[in-house]
Amino acid sequence: MSVSFALFVKPWKNLSLAELGPHVRRLGFEWIELPVRPGFPCEPEHIETQLPRAVQILGDSGVSILNITASLPLSDERLYAACAEAGIRMNRVMFPRHDMNYWAAEKAARQQLDTALPFCEQYGIQIGVQNHNGSFVPVNEMGLYHLVKDYDPQYVGAIWDPAHNALEGMAPEPALDVVESHLCVVNLKNAYWRRISLPEATLAEWQIWFTSGRQGRASWQRVADKLHTMHYTGPICFSAEYTAEHEVPRLIVEDLAFARTLFAQE
Repeated sequence: MSVSFALFVKPWKNLSLAELGPHVRRLGFEWIELPVRPGFPCEPEHIETQLPRAVQILGDSGVSILNITASLPLSDERLYAACAEAGIRMNRVMFPRHDMNYWAAEKAARQQLDTALPFCEQYGIQIGVQNHNGSFVPVNEMGLYHLVKDYDPQYVGAIWDPAHNALEGMAPEPALDVVESHLCVVNLKNAYWRRISLPEATLAEWQIWFTSGRQGRASWQRVADKLHTMHYTGPICFSAEYTAEHEVPRLIVEDLAFARTLFAQE
């Protein structure tokens, strides 16, 4: 099975674009997901000029941008025009619930997607919707499918995250069955619920711990095996999210090596 591996470069916010490209190559990647957020080298208010420039600078180091995740409203046409100009075809989004009722939050998310759709069609851009545990919509595979199922997957796709899914969803095999029709990216990381209260506590308290690919509740082996049976050849994007933030460089290199063994299997 041939897949492409990409890296979300959020942990390296303080590197310039000229520094980021060589750093990404040293970690073993040629594709990235680029944050377009305040305080990053590519900022939302300057997306029209900075995004094409980022493509050029990173390209000089042999690094390409798979997709962006932009802190801009989906109603902002500049987002789509800049992506089209830069040759980038996807923007990853998540929808916080902001204490709303779940169905009200899903309705609000759908309204945003409806607003985005004409721009997606005009500029040839896809919105990738990611599941995220906790106070988001959707939190798992069922919610993800329910949100995107009525849209053309050419313009609204599903970015399935097995770590968040394992925290609040079903096993990877049926989860991937659910989202298969709209699957555009697999966001690869791992996590587990860690008990932080003593056994004698009146109520148990739990904390999410983001860990290496071998250690969490989401079996990367089972994810890879299922994707193989689906003949999936799309992108695999590493989130580089670890609770032990000081270990990110070591862990991401080890996780890439681990994933390569899994996805190289026949």
